[in-house]
Amino acid sequence: MIVMFKMIQFLFVFLTLVGANSCTQDEVDEQVILPTNLEVTITELENGMVKVGFSAEKVNFFRVSFGVNNSSPELVSGREVTYRYDQVGEYTITVQAHATEADFIKKEETVTITEQSLGIGFPTSGFESPITYDGYSLSWSDEFNTSTLSSDWVFEIGDGCPGLCGWGNNELQYYRRENTELKDGYLVITAKQESIGGRNYTSSRLKTQGKQVFQYGRIDIRAALPKGQGIWPAFWMLGESITDISWPACGEIDIMEMVGGSASGRDDTVHGTLHWDNNGSYSYKGGKLTLPGAAKLADNFHVYSIIWDENKIVWLLDDEVFHEQDISPAAMDEFRKPFFLLINMAVGGNWPGNPDGTTILPQQMAVDYVRVFEKN
Repeated sequence: MIVMFKMIQFLFVFLTLVGANSCTQDEVDEQVILPTNLEVTITELENGMVKVGFSAEKVNFFRVSFGVNNSSPELVSGREVTYRYDQVGEYTITVQAHATEADFIKKEETVTITEQSLGIGFPTSGFESPITYDGYSLSWSDEFNTSTLSSDWVFEIGDGCPGLCGWGNNELQYYRRENTELKDGYLVITAKQESIGGRNYTSSRLKTQGKQVFQYGRIDIRAALPKGQGIWPAFWMLGESITDISWPACGEIDIMEMVGGSASGRDDTVHGTLHWDNNGSYSYKGGKLTLPGAAKLADNFHVYSIIWDENKIVWLLDDEVFHEQDISPAAMDEFRKPFFLLINMAVGGNWPGNPDGTTILPQQMAVDYVRVFEKN
């Protein structure tokens, strides 16, 4: 009897211990192990784009929020995502490392999007040319420090049709006065994506034709350029005779052209070119300069210049020569006659190609001053 009682007692203790151990194992099985060592890196790219990299240990999946419109973090794959902002502001990027949908750790980082990072702001640094040069006198200038544009400038309006649709280059923009303003001492031209006049883009083109013409001397233009695929800013000159003998017999002097885009030779490169009628045949010659170290012309203000006399034209960037062209041959006599100035920003065209998914609009360029010096 005693033996039977002890066996029952032993069995009860054994079952109690097994039950206790089973409960403890269930609790262990249900315990969630949170991720650890969450690391987040933010890299600001061009045109409002940011790249977010992240990693963590013991993680099952990630969710990311870019801080726009109070949006909730969204499920992402991999360990890196990109996002393009289109508005200036300060945004909080949140990265969540999840064990389960409800169990996660998170980290927040702040990114500031400026006008310049969106392509609509201007740098605060850059080269500035002197107001005097030995052997020269300032004969004409526009510093753009007034509230209204000087009467020395006139606008070209439209898309060039019907006589010169696409302005002879299959350009996509419709030129308007409204895309030019005087702001903070700059002449500002803005290229926009908007449908006007049967075109999907707008911009501005100004010239001094019929107002101011120039023959020989030094011309300095200080400006901050735009950037991006399909964006085509230019400072250039056409022969005053264009209304009588047309182009290219009138001659064209391109002081500065840039064809936008991320590839080398685009946002980082200035071009200077001549176009003329060579005894009945169209001719052109030019040179270019690419900035070192992956710098872009939009990063700083630069001064684009030519020095022009009856024998040659020299192109300079920030007072450094990058190209020189002999104009003494008889077939280039158009370059020994008066020319007027033009400033414009085209969108698309034969040379730059059209905007694509990487192009951020609006884009702006700012002209600080235009100065013309004549030899004493």
